[in-house]
Amino acid sequence: MQLALNQLSAHLAKGLRSLYILHGDEPLQQQEAADAIRAAARTAGYTERSSHTVAGAHFDWSGVLAAGGSLSLFADKQIVEVRIPSGKPGKDGSAALQQLAQGARGNDSTLTLVMLPRLDKATKTGAWFSALDAEGVSIQIDPVERGQLPAWIAQRLAAQGQRVVAGEEGQRALQFFADRVEGNLLAAHQEIQKLALLHPAGELGLAQIEQAVLNVARYDVFKLSEAVLAGQLARVSRMLDGLQAEGEAEVLVHWALAEDIRAICRVKAAIAAGQPLPMALRAQRIWGAKEKLYERLLPRLSDKQAAELLQAAHAVDGIVKGLPSEGWPRDGWQALRRLAMELGQACAPDLHA
Repeated sequence: MQLALNQLSAHLAKGLRSLYILHGDEPLQQQEAADAIRAAARTAGYTERSSHTVAGAHFDWSGVLAAGGSLSLFADKQIVEVRIPSGKPGKDGSAALQQLAQGARGNDSTLTLVMLPRLDKATKTGAWFSALDAEGVSIQIDPVERGQLPAWIAQRLAAQGQRVVAGEEGQRALQFFADRVEGNLLAAHQEIQKLALLHPAGELGLAQIEQAVLNVARYDVFKLSEAVLAGQLARVSRMLDGLQAEGEAEVLVHWALAEDIRAICRVKAAIAAGQPLPMALRAQRIWGAKEKLYERLLPRLSDKQAAELLQAAHAVDGIVKGLPSEGWPRDGWQALRRLAMELGQACAPDLHA
């Protein structure tokens, strides 16, 4: 049974199942979901807890199976937690997890909580995960996207009795906060808690948030790609600064930008050959948020612009590998910034209004 994260509280209020599976790459929300399940379990009389972390291919699953199949000498009910940081339990683990899933059926003395990272489609359709999903409650925990982050911050502030001032100043305050914590919800949570310590319940102005909130954002090249394609130039500049400061490899940043440019050219060629846009996008494995961005920018980006961007990507490829190119900065990060800005400007909606 699959359950959305925002449905967990209502689900727990109605009663517990004997097996829960949390999977995703957002540690704060996974921890909070696990805490909510543990709290509900303690209220229901699950007074003992054991934890097992699967480390390496030679992990001994017998302890997990023994814990899941035995009753405590001192308590009627227990929680058994299984963490699999790699998301790959191996052959023995696959069999053990299927056995755990079978043992969870009708078991009201043991609550099993399995915690996993983000899983790909092949893993989610595999035998062990399908068995867990069939017998338990699985919750996929996705990152909070940049566009949702101001609302997420406002909701967290409201939970501790605080809110930003109404109007434009309040929206600017939320955007400033989001810029400072993007990609790092654990730090965002800490910054929100800090505001509760610094200021009483009630309204918070932009100046108060600017003075209190540290710059703890974390970026990755895939989010950079989305920002560039959306034409969000100020955000692109911040992300490049952050990636450079964090020591990200120049060649990886170039690969992300160049791959988008190559995909644009390939899709445009397919459309010119008579292929429908949805089919051309699927052929290039473009879906989700990026699919909507491509649908918007492709009709507006000329063949000449696409060809020039492809040539620019070729020049920057040499620069990040130590080969200078005439008319381009010799520094790799400066060249990447220029390439990202040229692509972002070409994709910016207001330039094609």
